Amino acid sequence: MTFIRRFDHVGITVADLDAATAFFVGLGLEADRKMAVEGEFLDTVVGMSNARTEIVMLRPPGGGTTLELSSFTRPDHLPGSPAAPANELGLRNIAFEVHDLHAAVDHAAVNGYGLVGGISAYEGVWRMAYVRGPEGIIVSLAERIEK
Repeated sequence: MTFIRRFDHVGITVADLDAATAFFVGLGLEADRKMAVEGEFLDTVVGMSNARTEIVMLRPPGGGTTLELSSFTRPDHLPGSPAAPANELGLRNIAFEVHDLHAAVDHAAVNGYGLVGGISAYEGVWRMAYVRGPEGIIVSLAERIEK
């Protein structure tokens, strides 16, 4: 029996919601308005009492799976590991296909976000790079190599 109907979203908790939103909007995602969530629903789902979070949902142009950025105002967020290497256990990267990898990497660099390693090609099909975005989030950017 299959329980999953579709891939809906990926959620990332951040300390600076505005900076993280700006980073992903700069790459081309479209942001919904910021909204606050609190009350019995949130407390039950996250397993904390008196929780409050602000969230922004971002989506690629034309729709598709969304990215949820969340910043807790109650309770205080716990520090993450912003310098985590790619082999640290847990969610390590979020990946996007881009039109122009070099331009996307340059855009990130201008805004203070650098490469984790370098740019490389995979089997003549993809050109890819890891960029360390806000709060250490590793963002995989991949461009299809046209033949």
